[in-house]
Amino acid sequence: MKIFQWLFLLVLIVPFLEIYLLIAVGGVIGAAPTVFLVVFTAALGAWLLKQQGLATFQRFQASLAQGIVPAYEMIEGPIILAGGALLLTPGFITDLLGFACLVPQLRKKIARYIIENVVTRMDGPMPKPWPAEKDVLEGEFRKED
Repeated sequence: MKIFQWLFLLVLIVPFLEIYLLIAVGGVIGAAPTVFLVVFTAALGAWLLKQQGLATFQRFQASLAQGIVPAYEMIEGPIILAGGALLLTPGFITDLLGFACLVPQLRKKIARYIIENVVTRMDGPMPKPWPAEKDVLEGEFRKED
């Protein structure tokens, strides 16, 4: 299956699972505690997003000051952002995924996987600059009245 088909299925299925899980948890612990739990995880996620984002930005600046390419920090930034967005989305499945993105050890493993399997595959011969030399026409131009 193509990536867009998987993404479409994910976007279609996850909200139904979230609603089902919210109703099931609400049936067990009640509506008010369920709403409190959803709001609490959103607030906790916003706090963790701020804390982890600032720590990653400080590591980014320290790496640049030492003359080191901040590869992990450049990958961790979007992971933190995605984790914060997932935590602000109401639901327990997205909260679980969001917390996984904000745990430093898991985030480093995700970043390492992305660097080793995605970024290194992108390395290869550089495309030729456009226009290629065979497409260049030399000549002179003179405007006549």
